Amino acid sequence: MFLTLTSVVMLIGISLFSKKGATVVVSVDGKEVASFPLDEDTVYNIGGYHGGENILEVKDGKAHLTDASCPDKLCVSMGYINKSGQSIICLPNKVVIEIKGNTKDNNNFDTISE
Repeated sequence: MFLTLTSVVMLIGISLFSKKGATVVVSVDGKEVASFPLDEDTVYNIGGYHGGENILEVKDGKAHLTDASCPDKLCVSMGYINKSGQSIICLPNKVVIEIKGNTKDNNNFDTISE
């Protein structure tokens, strides 16, 4: 029970304090093949490993895979991502979709000034 409660609290904390990302980065077999700003709607056909195929849609500031040639399509069911550090992974096609960077309106500072 304690472990479950701790996990829920951690997930809520992560989702509340995660920063909205700026860029969607597409990698295939460990190599970056494309990147797109989250604030521009687009559809991109990803050529995966050994002829596999995934379709990425960026819309309304969020990214998700709308279709995939993999047998289980777990990557499609992972839903939308838009926060820095979030990812969607398709293991059979060796495709990784990552959200990177922070939006321009993020005024957080990494250093302390006097």
